[in-house]
Amino acid sequence: MAARTSKSKDRTGVPGLDDVLLGGLAVGRVFLLEGSPGTGKTTMAMRFLLEGAEAGQRGLYITLSETAAELRATAEAHDWKIDDNIEIFEVVPPESLLDADQQQSLLYSSDLELGETIKLIFEAVERSKAQRIVLDSLSEIRLLAQSSLRYRRQILAMKHYFARHGATVLMLDDLTTDILDKTVHSVAHGVVRLEEMTPDYGGERRRLRVVKYRAQGFRGGYHDFVIRAGGARVFPRLVAAEYRRSFARGLIATGLAAFDGLLGGGIEQGTSTLLLGPAGSGKSTLAWQFVAEAVRKGDKAAMFIFDEELGLLIERARPLGFDFAAMQATGRLQITQLDAAELSPGEFAHLVRQAADDPAMKTVVIDSLNGYQASMPQENALILHMHELVQYLNRSGVSTFLTVAQHGLVGEMKSPVDVTYLADAVILLRFFEAEGSVRRALSVIKKRGGRHEDTIREFWIDGGLHIGEPLAEFQGVLRGTPFYPGDRAPARPARDE
Repeated sequence: MAARTSKSKDRTGVPGLDDVLLGGLAVGRVFLLEGSPGTGKTTMAMRFLLEGAEAGQRGLYITLSETAAELRATAEAHDWKIDDNIEIFEVVPPESLLDADQQQSLLYSSDLELGETIKLIFEAVERSKAQRIVLDSLSEIRLLAQSSLRYRRQILAMKHYFARHGATVLMLDDLTTDILDKTVHSVAHGVVRLEEMTPDYGGERRRLRVVKYRAQGFRGGYHDFVIRAGGARVFPRLVAAEYRRSFARGLIATGLAAFDGLLGGGIEQGTSTLLLGPAGSGKSTLAWQFVAEAVRKGDKAAMFIFDEELGLLIERARPLGFDFAAMQATGRLQITQLDAAELSPGEFAHLVRQAADDPAMKTVVIDSLNGYQASMPQENALILHMHELVQYLNRSGVSTFLTVAQHGLVGEMKSPVDVTYLADAVILLRFFEAEGSVRRALSVIKKRGGRHEDTIREFWIDGGLHIGEPLAEFQGVLRGTPFYPGDRAPARPARDE
């Protein structure tokens, strides 16, 4: 085991949290982990001790609020094994004492003065020789202290005692007594706050924030996290500026000559493209064309689907010439179906990053931003999250295709979220009526870094994607109510043409 110095850090063992803390918890310091009941403090604290046990360090869990049986049950729920390197020192009230044989190993917190309780905690530390200590929870000590002055003096006494023994200490506070008391904030070397939010619909959302960390930096802001079987997992907030990968910027062809012509040769590698149009106008089908072409060339592609059942999508795409099941079998296509009601934006960004970390990954489709928006606990943060994610993908050399369904079918349309300024290219799709038929129009209204056609072309989906000639004589196609000055509208070519 490596020597522990003042500059060493003890890893917490919680995936993602050490990244937020830039390495872990400074050895020999006292840290505060606070949050309301149910936010995950005990789960993270136990993982902290287990991580130390795996490294050969002794751990001590001092509990004033939960029983040892409850703590062991928590560990079993996550398939964790508490071995001899971790001691649970339990302080329970008399009414919890059911076995007379245990009387000599249990302490009655309700009958003890604060000084006696602190003394017994110190004796447990002396006896265990623990290098990692968890104290759960400070609310019990605050109640015993009865005054802010006495409480602060006892916290300071514990801090100095732990410092002499070189143990890394994690104090838990459930904020059930006085949430405005910042005594421990000023004393602790670092403070991590856990929060739980309940949206109007869907599962609870958890996030954490590092309030302070003396003498070192950390990843600021809120970071989403989840608690599932196996423990907690933190998804560090994505900062695109920290990532950049060298790659060659070539043009990505669509495999359709007319479509490539409309795009001025194709889409530039490492850029983002927005497919904008009403529901049913063909946005997903156009995105599939880029996916199929990437796989055909030997690259990898990933699709993140919010709006459609996966099996139905695969069956619907097959008659159009997109055999996604076969593409998946080759390992070059990854399709992930997402449940917006159970997903946080941080977890979604983590899933996309995992896919993009593969150097062979060249194309990512997010279908749609309407579904992604539904997964956001605060709608006004959507633009910021998407900005960082798109920038990260661009810097990784991944071409991103985003679909947005606009409200309405014809006439004036509105988007639920305006991300057109984020995209390097914007492809606009429209329905229009001609000779009693509903038809589709396609145009490129924006493309950074290259020329593109400014025409409006008709397209249709019939055993595949077909791009027609420019609608040169129509007027008002983008409004959905075109006017044709001639006697007869141009006919769509037959399928065999």
